[in-house]
Amino acid sequence: MPGTSGFQDADRYEQLMGRWSRRLAPSLIKFGGLHEGDRVLDMGCGTGSLIFALPAFANVASATGIDVTESYVDAARVRNTDPRFTFDVGDARALPYSDSSFDRAFSLLVLHFIPEARKAVEEMCRVVRPGGTITAAVWDTYGGQPFARILWDIAGVLDPTLERPFFRPLNGPGEMEKLWLDLGLRDVEQTSLLTHMEFQSFEDYWAPFASGEGPHGQYVVKLPDEKRDILTEHVRRAYVASRPDGPRSMVAVAWACRGRVPD
Repeated sequence: MPGTSGFQDADRYEQLMGRWSRRLAPSLIKFGGLHEGDRVLDMGCGTGSLIFALPAFANVASATGIDVTESYVDAARVRNTDPRFTFDVGDARALPYSDSSFDRAFSLLVLHFIPEARKAVEEMCRVVRPGGTITAAVWDTYGGQPFARILWDIAGVLDPTLERPFFRPLNGPGEMEKLWLDLGLRDVEQTSLLTHMEFQSFEDYWAPFASGEGPHGQYVVKLPDEKRDILTEHVRRAYVASRPDGPRSMVAVAWACRGRVPD
């Protein structure tokens, strides 16, 4: 979960990933479904991107977000003005909620960072009522994240010993679908969701990495100054791509899976 992979600061997280989570959240809600009066769990809620998108789709009874990173939860609480929404600090692998407490559970872009991700999905199944749905999305880091591939591929050329972190739990083709089926969920479907990452300049693109947030940033800030400067310049060249610095748009693809808890 955030906090175990270099995710710690809410403002830096917003710049690195939160702004893209907000873009992807509506697509995941549409895919997972939402009904009037639903009690919703957002597991690994971050700064609240998915929960704050719910009212545009249905008048839910309640929504509970939980995340292991306290600064993210604090940021979500500060932003929240809806009495139906609550945000808790806790571990996805041991959810502090009773069995069948929710009608559906979502998880947006967090499962691939959780050690023992299977346990987290088992916990979502436990706290969702029979007939409810479990829906999650993870980044397709290998094939669907060019903004990260630019960094890691260049870093891999500069340092042939680098192990590029493209594959994490559940982010390969069909991996979530297999787990959902292994856990006995019904009507399982896996698909891909596409959004765009819009950067205004190289500085807008690079600043989140340079801040040290997340696994990307942790790698960058731990480099010796000379090697970090070389990496920065090569990535800058890749970003501008022989044109003046300025806005760039990059696709971003996530795997998404949903399934129904057996009656």
